[in-house]
Amino acid sequence: MIETGIVHGRFQVFHLKHMEYILAAKMRCNRLYIGITNPDSLHTRDSIHDINRSARSANPLSYFERYEMIRGAMQEFKIPESAYDIIPFPINYPEYIQQYVPKDGTHFMRIYDEWDEEKYKMLKSLGLDVEILLKKPLKDKGITGSWIRSCIATNQEWAHMVPKSVYQYLTENHLDERIGRLEKMRMDEKDINLIKSE
Repeated sequence: MIETGIVHGRFQVFHLKHMEYILAAKMRCNRLYIGITNPDSLHTRDSIHDINRSARSANPLSYFERYEMIRGAMQEFKIPESAYDIIPFPINYPEYIQQYVPKDGTHFMRIYDEWDEEKYKMLKSLGLDVEILLKKPLKDKGITGSWIRSCIATNQEWAHMVPKSVYQYLTENHLDERIGRLEKMRMDEKDINLIKSE
């Protein structure tokens, strides 16, 4: 077992596949750093492999709200606070990453698509240690944040896709309403653009 591990994600919304990823990494290290990407609007920009990831509808929750979601889920899954930290992780500005993470940590990744491949190359180009936990085609990814946001916007069931603490946090703080509102706006804009292109 290594001493220090690092994972990262947007966590918009934090779901059970995220938890699976975190637990798999935690099993391999004594202390885990959980990096939140797109921590604020200044550190958010598009990738040629994921042009929608910087959209407001794809980033409805603030850094603090995601921090709270993750912390609640870690408590729910009985991970001691002494075993992890939650930090900003500016993946879109890789030149700043090492200002936020331990230099001797191992970055754990899951590879599903070209954006994941791009991130892997970014981290390796910085001379960082990267371990791939799994590599699968995108069709096998399962739960995604965009799927959950779509379910919220269309009043479909989504509680079974997230930790219980996350569902409680989002609904008690009415954050599901914000997520639904922004996602509906995105859907409406998409429909309008389709009509214009016909």
